[in-house]
Amino acid sequence: MHLWDLTVSEYGWLGPEHGALYASWTAEQAQVELATAGMDGAVLVQAEDSLVDTAYLLEVAMSHPWVRGVVGWVPLEDVRRSIDALERWGEHRAFCGVRHLINDDPRADFLDLPQVRESLSILATRGLPFDLHDPWPRHLDQAERLVRALPELTLVVDHLGTPPRGRDDFADWRRSLSRVAEHPGTVAKFSGLRTETAPYLIDALRDVWQIALDLFGPDRLMYGGDWPITEPHGGYQPTWQVISELAAELSPPERASILGGTAARIYHLTD
Repeated sequence: MHLWDLTVSEYGWLGPEHGALYASWTAEQAQVELATAGMDGAVLVQAEDSLVDTAYLLEVAMSHPWVRGVVGWVPLEDVRRSIDALERWGEHRAFCGVRHLINDDPRADFLDLPQVRESLSILATRGLPFDLHDPWPRHLDQAERLVRALPELTLVVDHLGTPPRGRDDFADWRRSLSRVAEHPGTVAKFSGLRTETAPYLIDALRDVWQIALDLFGPDRLMYGGDWPITEPHGGYQPTWQVISELAAELSPPERASILGGTAARIYHLTD
């Protein structure tokens, strides 16, 4: 899930056109949402490519035990600054991974940049996963080249690679995702699948759910709540309910992996 505070930073992707989302979303609000869904903890994921946003999330984690981990940001295009940031974040028990808002980055070749590859190699040596945000259509093929070049890197494909549900390029997305999934160090996050053109209902999601299971299996698949992005659709609980019902069709060990076990393993979470 995400938090942001408009007094901390500007969050350039967020504006009045986003309606109710254009507000600060706090740890206290998030805890209420989790409790409503019967959850007692979550991982916070960065919502801006800035050091100040990551520092804010880590500060929240220090005072809120329900925060199990923080996926933050480092300037991957600058190796020296990446190392400095990793040293700084590494002082916090909650720091557990890195994400870059790649879909908002104007550099179409971001994952192919030598300095980015070097920084990601450093992540791998430290045992830190890299969350790949909204990679379809620009970056999913780059991701396959990345994991082929850095097989030691754990890659978390956020939002299941952003499937274009209800669109003509759905088959192309599946082919690209399948190539990424061939690499054992790649896992996928079943999250962020609400769109304006495809309903967030069990029957409507069943095709991408089955694709996720076929390509990754339960041990390489994790659930992500994506709150407060889900707030216009009823908050955290309705999203959790749909995923819970889909997962109920699996065996208890498979269900446990998707609903928590995979995330705990990949992000090295502790209670």
